[in-house]
Amino acid sequence: MADPAAPETGPSLVFEEKAAPHTWLDDIVGLATGTFTVSLGLFLLHMSMAVTGGTAGLSLLLNYALDWPFAALFAVVNLPFGVLAVWKRGWNFALRTLVCIGAVSGFSVLIEQLFLIDRIDPIFGTIAGNLLAGIGLLIVFRHGASLGGINVVALVIQDATGIRVGWTMMVFDVLVILLALLVVPWQFVLLSAAGAVVLNLVLALNHRPGRYIGH
Repeated sequence: MADPAAPETGPSLVFEEKAAPHTWLDDIVGLATGTFTVSLGLFLLHMSMAVTGGTAGLSLLLNYALDWPFAALFAVVNLPFGVLAVWKRGWNFALRTLVCIGAVSGFSVLIEQLFLIDRIDPIFGTIAGNLLAGIGLLIVFRHGASLGGINVVALVIQDATGIRVGWTMMVFDVLVILLALLVVPWQFVLLSAAGAVVLNLVLALNHRPGRYIGH
């Protein structure tokens, strides 16, 4: 009788990659869910006058400074990173990433039209927005895509060095949040920094190779 405590027979949450592959329907639903969740998180950040890291944070900063539509800024800022995605991760990943960028822009417009609120507590909005954005990014990553920009760079670095996505993004996020001092009052910048740590902890603690069931 097999020993249930033995590594080869005992229960485990880590399976071989081929054990639980995603179907095309899984990917469609997963990417739609992930991009919507990210869009909702960014909407809460925008309502809180907060920023976050990466190209999403840069897009929010440009929106505050120039008053241009966030959806358009997000798409324009992220599209150049599509070249890097093709070069380092292949066409499948790159095309999924471009679709996700477009989906976040589209969902952002939809949420602005349908989720009509006048104000939100900035502490709640910043923390909740970053949590939602982190969860959404995690879903997107696990379905073979990203949202462009620093996400692609972080995934490339993880592939090459094993350094987790969340830690790499945190370094870039510090730079973006420092730039926010030029546009946003310092109190909101400090709150944004705390929120960005929350987002990246979600990724750093959950996006680990070999821990996820499925691919």
